[in-house]
Amino acid sequence: MKRKVKVGISNRHVHLTENIYNQLFQNPLSKKKDLSQIGDFVANEMVLLKTEKGSIENVRIVGPFRKYNQVELSKSDSRKLGLNPPVRKSGDLDNSETITIIGKKGEVVLKNVCILSERHIHMSPLDAKIWNVKNEQKVQVRVTGEKSGIMDAYIKVSENGVLAFHIDTDDANAFLLNQNDEVEVLL
Repeated sequence: MKRKVKVGISNRHVHLTENIYNQLFQNPLSKKKDLSQIGDFVANEMVLLKTEKGSIENVRIVGPFRKYNQVELSKSDSRKLGLNPPVRKSGDLDNSETITIIGKKGEVVLKNVCILSERHIHMSPLDAKIWNVKNEQKVQVRVTGEKSGIMDAYIKVSENGVLAFHIDTDDANAFLLNQNDEVEVLL
């Protein structure tokens, strides 16, 4: 049986703790729209990311507040900023890049926060049982079309997980993928 999953393309974004958010903004974090993963949302508030070599404006905050601060960029973004962040799973921030985040109220310099997100497939525990996979299991994803190929990914099981293959904008562009295209998971 072929296992198909829809593509979710993640643009650059930040996850913040409530404490850091309050240093950047005076107003409460407000929801612009829900994302595909249950409980996650794009906030109306945006930040500016800055390094000695460049900056990127209007970077979205993804809520709700987290227990750690994290900046997720594409490799193209990191080149613009003069950074070389590691490819990591969410929350694996040791020895990652430092960046300045600027909001309407203030700015903070955060160390060990900036990564390139490792490709992953979100799913619920029920999906994992049906697919016979485990959390953090490595799999491959086959893309067909004009720029076909195979990408590595890992399984990310959570109670709020909704089946989706998350990649960044560079991966989407390299494989000519669009939001909600379907790809095949090789097990």
